[in-house]
Amino acid sequence: MKRLMLAAIRFYRRAISPHLPDSCRYYPTCSQYAMTAIERFGALRGGWLGLKRILRCHPFHKGGYDPVPDLPDAVIRRD
Repeated sequence: MKRLMLAAIRFYRRAISPHLPDSCRYYPTCSQYAMTAIERFGALRGGWLGLKRILRCHPFHKGGYDPVPDLPDAVIRRD
């Protein structure tokens, strides 16, 4: 599942995103944030973090620097 999600994001970044105007209000971009979150936390939690980030990316939110949270020591990573 993790590989499939990362492949879909890579496809979006290479094939679709270059044809769209720059609109992400955050750094790193929402797609990079989602990739990092999925790599760090796995498909379920990372996907959830990525989805929440995309839903916050709209004209009524100021955006800015918003890094993926660090992996807490107590969290067990499941892929």
